[in-house]
Amino acid sequence: MSLHPTIRAVTDRIIERSAPTRSAYLDRMAAAASEGPKRKAMSCSNLAHAYAASGADKDRLAGHVTPNIGIVTAYNDMLSAHQPFERYPDLIRAAARAAGGTAQVAGGVPAMCDGVTQGQTGMELSLFSRDVIALAAGVGLSHNVFDSALYLGVCDKIVPGLVIAAATFGYIPGLFIPAGPMISGLANDEKAKVRQQFAAGEVGRDALMAAEMAAYHGPGTCTFYGTANTNQMLMEVMGLHLPGASFVNPGTELRDALTVAGTERALQITALGNDFRPVSAVLDEKAFVNGIVGLMATGGSTNLVIHLPAMAKAAGVILDLEDFADLSAATPLMAKIYPNGLADVNHFHAAGGLAYLIAQLLDAGLMHEDVTTVAGDGLALYTREPKLDAGRVRYEDGPEKSHNDKVLRPATDPFQPTGGLAQLDGNLGRGVIKVSAVAPERHVIEAPVRVFHDQAAVREAFKAGEFTGDVVIVVRFQGPKSNGMPELHGLTPTLAVLQDRGLKVALVTDGRMSGASGKVPAAIHVCPEAADGGPLSLLRDGDLVRLDATAGRLECLTDLTGRTPAEADLTGNGNGVGRELFALFRQNVGLAAEGAGVVV
Repeated sequence: MSLHPTIRAVTDRIIERSAPTRSAYLDRMAAAASEGPKRKAMSCSNLAHAYAASGADKDRLAGHVTPNIGIVTAYNDMLSAHQPFERYPDLIRAAARAAGGTAQVAGGVPAMCDGVTQGQTGMELSLFSRDVIALAAGVGLSHNVFDSALYLGVCDKIVPGLVIAAATFGYIPGLFIPAGPMISGLANDEKAKVRQQFAAGEVGRDALMAAEMAAYHGPGTCTFYGTANTNQMLMEVMGLHLPGASFVNPGTELRDALTVAGTERALQITALGNDFRPVSAVLDEKAFVNGIVGLMATGGSTNLVIHLPAMAKAAGVILDLEDFADLSAATPLMAKIYPNGLADVNHFHAAGGLAYLIAQLLDAGLMHEDVTTVAGDGLALYTREPKLDAGRVRYEDGPEKSHNDKVLRPATDPFQPTGGLAQLDGNLGRGVIKVSAVAPERHVIEAPVRVFHDQAAVREAFKAGEFTGDVVIVVRFQGPKSNGMPELHGLTPTLAVLQDRGLKVALVTDGRMSGASGKVPAAIHVCPEAADGGPLSLLRDGDLVRLDATAGRLECLTDLTGRTPAEADLTGNGNGVGRELFALFRQNVGLAAEGAGVVV
C-alpha cells in the first residue's frame, strides 16, 4: 500500500523543520560511536573498579572482546508495574553469560506512581521526575563501559525519561524491556462507577477502598489504557521493544523468554558485531510519526502530547502540535480500551493487539514500514506474534482479523474515522483535547466560566451545590512554572457527576489530566500558562467561553480588552514533600506545547 498523503506530508514537514538539529545530533552520535566504549583506553585502575564485583564475568570483561550490556532499571516494589523488575537483572546476567556476553546494572532511576500521588502534593514532582530519570540514567551510563543498554521501565514519566537518556546515548544500541500488565481484576467501568458514587456521597469509603483494591490487585501495569500502557504501545511501534513484548503478563514463561530474547538481541546489535543498530538510527522522524499514529489509532494518553516532543527533541527531531492534529485527522480510531471503552489492555491483546493493529495501519499506508528497529529492518516484523517453543521465543504471523470487534477493529471499519486527540487554538491560547471517549454531542460546549486556582476549590464548590447550570470550569495556575503541572485526575469523578446530571460541562486548564482522561471534554495543556501571563489569567467568573473540539477552537466570547492578568499566590508551591529541591526546574521549564522540558 502506498503511503497516505497526510503521513507523507507531515513526515516531510518534520524532516524539513528538524534538519539543522537532526543533522547536528547525528554528527555527535557518529563521532561518539567512532570512539566506542572506552574500556580499552581506560587505565587498569579504572577498569578494576568497574569489574571488581563481577565474579565469574571478570575475565570476560577484562578481555574487551565480548559485548557488555548496561542495565538501567526503574525497579521498586511500591509500583505494581515495576515490582517484576526485581528479578530481571539476574535473568539478564544469566542470559548474557550464556550468549557469550556480560551484563551489569549501570544504575537505578526513580520511579514514582501517579496513582499514589493523584490529588496529593507529591504529584507536583511528577512531570519533573521525567527529567530526573533522564539525568539519573545518564549518570549510570556515563561510566562508558557499555556496548549496549537495556532499559527497564513502564510507567508514566519513566519511559519518556529513559527514552530521553537513550537518545542522548544514542551512539549505542538500546532495548526497552517491559514487565507487562497485571491480570484483569474489577472492571474499570465498575471502579469508575464506585468513584462517582463516592463523589456524590452515595457510598462510603469502605466501598470505595474495596473497589480500588479489587481493581489494582497484583504485579504488573494497571490495566486501563492510560499513560503507562500507551508508553508500551509506543515503544513497540517505534521499534524499541521486541515484537509482541508489550502486553504479556508478568510471571509467565513467555514474559521471561522475551526478556532473555531481548538480552540476546542487545548483544547481537552492538558495534562489536555485524548488525550495529544504535538508538540514533531507530529514533528518527519516521519512528516518531509512527508513534503519533499509534497514539491516535488507540486513543492513547494525552500525556504523550507533552512527552513525545521532549523525547523527539533529545534525538534532534522537532515536533509541533500541528503534527499531532494533522495525523489525528488522518488516522482512524481502531481500539476501544478503557476509558474509551469497557475493555482493558488484556482484552485488547487477546483481540489481536498490536500485531493486528500495526498490520492494519501498514496496509492502509498510515505507518512507515521502512524504518530501523531493534528487531531488524522494517516495521512489518512487528506484525508477528511471539510464541513459546521449548522455553524460547518463536515468532509466527499475527492474526489476520480481530477476535473481538467491540475492542479492536480494522482500519477500514473503525470506531470513528479520526484519532483520539485534537489541537485547540484561539484567544485563550493553544492546547489539546482528548475526544475519543467524549460523546459527539459534547464536542462543542459554550457556557459561563467559574474560575479556580486549584482542584480542591472545585470540589468544595461542588459539595456546596454551587454548580446548578451549564459551566466551563477553569482551573488555572496549574502549568509547569506554577507548580510542576500536576495531573488533575481528582476532578474526574466530580465533573462526571455534573455531566450525568444533564449539565453541559467542560474543563479548561493549563495543567494536565490523567492518561485515563475520559468522557468529560477537557481543554488541557493550555499555553502560555497563567503564570506566564497567558490569556487564562484574564478570565473572570461569568465570562462566556466556547470549547469547540470539532473546529479546534478555544475562545472567550467576552471582550477581555484592558483587563489586568490575575496573579496567584504561589509561595506555598515551593516547599513540602521535596518541592524545595525542584525550584530550579520550575524556573527553567519550557512550554507545555514544546514538551515542558528542563534538560532538553
